[in-house]
Amino acid sequence: MKTAVIVFPGSNCDRDAQVALRQVTGTEPEMVWHKDGTIPEGTDLVMVPGGFSYGDALRCGAIAANSPVISQLHEHAARGGYILGVCNGFQVLCETGLLPGALIRNASLNFVCKPQALKIDSANSAFTSAYAGQDEIIIPVAHHDGNYVADEDVLDRIESEGRVAFRYAGNPNGSARDIAGVISENGRVMGMMPHPERAIGGHENGTDGLGVFESLVGAI
Repeated sequence: MKTAVIVFPGSNCDRDAQVALRQVTGTEPEMVWHKDGTIPEGTDLVMVPGGFSYGDALRCGAIAANSPVISQLHEHAARGGYILGVCNGFQVLCETGLLPGALIRNASLNFVCKPQALKIDSANSAFTSAYAGQDEIIIPVAHHDGNYVADEDVLDRIESEGRVAFRYAGNPNGSARDIAGVISENGRVMGMMPHPERAIGGHENGTDGLGVFESLVGAI
């Protein structure tokens, strides 16, 4: 299994993503600087990590979404590759149009950083299959702009198509319908605000994030 992590100026979870992918796959992820614009041939999974790309100038993910590497990301998605965007990565994927909706300021206007309970909305996806039989998990959140919004018809469609991956149990940011993670129409792109790469064991309190990566390994 071949993986890559895209690194933007201001990314701060790229090393966490690297460690998680290395631990679960047993191989070393390729760290791709955004200006290189090249995702290695044969890559199965690309991870767009959390952080504050370009210092969140304009709006979160907006400048990163116009980086040279984004055309490669679209091509990767078009040929059936998997993409996982976490926190700022989720914001970037929405800005690129790879996922519907947008992320805006938390309803409280405060930065939220804590272990967060999530409900498994669907375990029938390449990103969530390892959670089959589980109702709730704990994965940390750390964001100021995690409030997921979309038009009502978009929300109705992604719900009817089973594309809501996770919901908050006790909404920390005001996200529409408690949505914490969404999946693309083809089922190969997922964005989520909580950080599964920060819950894989070791120094963290809990391993509930492993399921996201183990699901992808199984799917690929």
